[in-house]
Amino acid sequence: MKKDLHPQYYEKAEATCSCGAKFIVGSTVEKMKVEICSHCHPFYTGQKKIIDTAGRVQKFEARMKKTEALKAKKPVLKAKKPVLSKNLKKQKNQKKKNPPSLKLRRARKKKSTPLEV
Repeated sequence: MKKDLHPQYYEKAEATCSCGAKFIVGSTVEKMKVEICSHCHPFYTGQKKIIDTAGRVQKFEARMKKTEALKAKKPVLKAKKPVLSKNLKKQKNQKKKNPPSLKLRRARKKKSTPLEV
């Protein structure tokens, strides 16, 4: 194994969060700063923090309320089967009635003319 290939590993590296919490972790950096940790993250704390500068979240929530209100008012309609034209119906029926023979299928795969027997 080559010497000085891997960086130095610190088993007691200190990670400091912006909320003030400190953790001891293993890392290649001796001291590090993080923006969010398990003490201040909304998923772990159960608090709903929304950082929004342009009001996008409020616009999205308003749109969602409108769509939910419209869904509650309108009845759900079932989808109808697509109407096939007469030509498509004929083609489907012909395929069912007269499937190509095995020799013709093999000949098509080889892209040659079928042999007469």
